[in-house]
Amino acid sequence: MTSEDRAAIIDVHNITKTYDTGSVSVQALRGVSVQVAKGEMVAVMGPSGCGKTTLLNCLSGIDDVSGGQIVIEGTDINEMSDDVKTIYRAQRMGFIFQFYNLLPVLSALENVELPLLVSGASPKDSREQAMKSLERVGLTDWATHKPAELSGGQRQRVTIARALVNDPAIVWADEPTGDLDSKTASDIMDLMQELNREQSQTFVIVTHDSSVAQRCDRTIHMNDGLIEREEVHAN
Repeated sequence: MTSEDRAAIIDVHNITKTYDTGSVSVQALRGVSVQVAKGEMVAVMGPSGCGKTTLLNCLSGIDDVSGGQIVIEGTDINEMSDDVKTIYRAQRMGFIFQFYNLLPVLSALENVELPLLVSGASPKDSREQAMKSLERVGLTDWATHKPAELSGGQRQRVTIARALVNDPAIVWADEPTGDLDSKTASDIMDLMQELNREQSQTFVIVTHDSSVAQRCDRTIHMNDGLIEREEVHAN
């Protein structure tokens, strides 16, 4: 199902991003327009330095754009203050990274509940939600283990549980299988597809792996700060 079949949750118009180092200006995004439908799973591919991660960071509000408009759930995020944007991200977005970004001194359960505690949820509610999220990714028995005691696939499952603990509308994933062997990567994609179908959450996945992209509804191919073409997959 493509973005034309459903209402857009992400609506991007002609965004640009320029990094100015003082001596040189680098145009990372050069006029990108794209729509992503609610519940769609979209991959973003392209060569290194083409603007994939920059696009992800701008769409999620981590980085500001130099020009253009980003409308998420009907609201222009460029018009939000930094504080409002931070709260919005915490409440409505989840993030999955290649290298997990888990705190080594905390257990799996403590890592998962952290975003809720930061958002102001009570310790009791945070603990309950975190356990449910770990259950969804099949890691209930590993709740008390620290990241160093987990395999790469288990650590990525904890990252996914953390990304989903606040029941986000959108999950942003930057090379979520990049540090995993092919079998574990396939298992992680199985899990993400299953969660996408069950929860109707929107996934935007930056990847260099064509097998990951093929598992998505659509692939956006980028080159030199622009969208070169789009490819719809019949999954």
